Amino acid sequence: MELRQRLAHWIRPLVYLGTNPISLVGAILTTSAGITLVGFWALEIFRGGPVHPYAGIVLFLVLPGFFALGLALMPAGLLWRWRRMRRRGELPADYPPVRLSQPAVRNAAVLVAVATMINVAILGTGSYRGVEYMDSPQFCGMTCHSVMAPEYSAYIGSPHSRVACVQCHIGPGASWFVRSKLAGTRQVFAVARGTYSRPIPSPVRELRPARETCEQCHWPRKFAGDKLIVRIKHADDEANTPLVTVLLMKIGGHNGRGPAGIHGRHLDDTERIRYVSTDGRRQVIPAVSYMDDAGKMVDYLSEDAAGKPPPGGERRAMDCMDCHNRPTHAFDLPERAVDRALAEGTISRALPFVRKKSVELLRADYPDRDAASRELGARLAEFYRREYPQVYESHRPDVEAAGERIRDIYLRNIFPNMKVTWGTYPNNLGHEDSPGCFRCHDDKHKTADGRVITQDCSACHAVLAMEESNPKILGDLGLQ
Repeated sequence: MELRQRLAHWIRPLVYLGTNPISLVGAILTTSAGITLVGFWALEIFRGGPVHPYAGIVLFLVLPGFFALGLALMPAGLLWRWRRMRRRGELPADYPPVRLSQPAVRNAAVLVAVATMINVAILGTGSYRGVEYMDSPQFCGMTCHSVMAPEYSAYIGSPHSRVACVQCHIGPGASWFVRSKLAGTRQVFAVARGTYSRPIPSPVRELRPARETCEQCHWPRKFAGDKLIVRIKHADDEANTPLVTVLLMKIGGHNGRGPAGIHGRHLDDTERIRYVSTDGRRQVIPAVSYMDDAGKMVDYLSEDAAGKPPPGGERRAMDCMDCHNRPTHAFDLPERAVDRALAEGTISRALPFVRKKSVELLRADYPDRDAASRELGARLAEFYRREYPQVYESHRPDVEAAGERIRDIYLRNIFPNMKVTWGTYPNNLGHEDSPGCFRCHDDKHKTADGRVITQDCSACHAVLAMEESNPKILGDLGLQ
C-alpha cells in the first residue's frame, strides 16, 4: 500500500469521527492555546526576557493547561462517537473520502478556524491583561494581600515606588514564581483564617537572593568613590533651629587596587562575609567570618560568644539586604519624619516649637488610626490657639498644613491592627535609628589573636560637620 493510501486509510476515519462537538471543542482549545503560547514565546524572545515575572503562571500553567485539555478532548470525542455509532450499527464499512466540498467537513473546518481566531484574541488579551494586573503593586498591596497595608503604605512613598513588587520579591522566570507561591500557600490559609502574624515577620525568609534582583539594577562592585551626605535635624527650641551634619560616605567598590570602601569591603563576586544570627531578626550577630585580601577566612566572635560552643542560629552569606534591609518598605521614627518635613517646607519653621510639639503628638497614644486622624491636627491647632494666639491668627494656614502633614506621617507609619508602631521594623542602614552597623562594628567582635571589627567612625565616613547651624563646608562647596 502506497504512503498516500495509508494516510487516507488513517485520516478518513479520524475526520469522519472527529466531526463531533467534543473533538471540535478540543481542536479549538488546542489550536487557540498553542498559537497564543507561541505568541508569548516570541514576545519573550524579542524583548530579551520574560515580559513579567507573573508571565510564568500563563506560560507554564494556564496556556499549557488549555492545550493539554484540548488534546485530551479530541480523542475522547472520537471514542465517544465511535462507540455511539457502533452501538447503533451506523459505522460505515468504508469511510468517505475527505473533501472540502462535503458540508460536514467544510462546516467543521470553518467552525474551528473562526473559533480559533476568536479564542486567540480572547486568550491573548485576557492572559496579558491578567499578567499585568497580577504584576501590579495594587494587586500585591491591596487586592490580594490586604494584610500588607503597612508595607504598601511604605512602598508608595519609597525610592522604589515605580518598581513592581514582583520584580524584587520574585524576579524573572517561572522557577522562583512557583517557589514563592508554594511558600505562600501557608500564608494564604493564615490570611483566610485570620491567624497570620502581627506584625508581618521581617526579614522575609523566602526572598530571592539580592544578586538575582537588586544587582540587576545596582552594581556593588562598580567603584562609586565617596558620596556627600547632608542631613538636617532640628532642635527642640522655639526657632526649630536646623542642625546640619555633613558626611563623606566612603561607598567605594572595586578599583584598580582592589576592594575599597563600604561596598568593596563587604561585597564581592565571592562570599566575602558570612555570619551567624541568633535572634531570628538578624539583629544579634555573635559570629562573623571575613575573607581578607589574601583570600584567608578570619573568624570573629562577640565577647558574649567567646569561649563557648559555636553559636546556633541562622548562618548566612552577607548580601545587599543585610544593610539595606528596608530599601522600599522603610518606616520612619517621628523625629526623622518631622525633620524631613521641616527641611522640605511642608511644616513651617515659623511656627514656634513646632518640631517639639509635632513629635510629642505623634508619640502620644490614640485608640485607633481614625482617632489619630481626627485628633492630631486638632491638638496642634489647639496648642497654638492657647499658647500662641497671635501666631495662630497670622499663620493659620501654616498650622493647618502642619496638622495635615503630621497626620500623614502617623498614618504612613502606624497600623495598630497589625501591631506596627514606631520602631517595629529596624533599619540597618547606618546606626542612628537602630544598631545597624554596630551589630558587628562594636569593637567587641574579636579574633583569637585579638583583632577586632572596628567601630572607628573614619572607617566608613569622614565627618565634615556635626549638627552645626551653619556649616562652613557647605559654603565652601557652594551648597548654600
